Amino acid sequence: MSKIIHTNQAPKAVGPYSQAVETNGMLFISGQIPIDPAIGRIVEGGIKEQTLQVMKNIGAILLEAGFDFRDVVKCTCLLSDMENFSAMNEVYGTFFPEAPPARAAFGVVKLPLGVLVEIECIASK
Repeated sequence: MSKIIHTNQAPKAVGPYSQAVETNGMLFISGQIPIDPAIGRIVEGGIKEQTLQVMKNIGAILLEAGFDFRDVVKCTCLLSDMENFSAMNEVYGTFFPEAPPARAAFGVVKLPLGVLVEIECIASK
């Protein structure tokens, strides 16, 4: 049986999807964008600030579900401009200091609300 995960410490979904779904010991976190849940707006700054907020949002969802970053096995990073890859990678890497998960990164034409980065991930217990 699947369990819907929701926390007020991460932004509300901007469409018809759940923040995350847990099933059979796996957690599927929907793509997170850099909305600060405390103010309900995209954080100010560039790619580093946006990536940090995205990772904080993911962390809040992981925590709500009883997981942490060590449980993450796969991430997909979407960037509005691949020129931001190195800066995104710098911030992203601080959340996975040992045994980082598998990952794919893509440049896309446009992301929701005009953000610079969106990251989704899968965790497993």
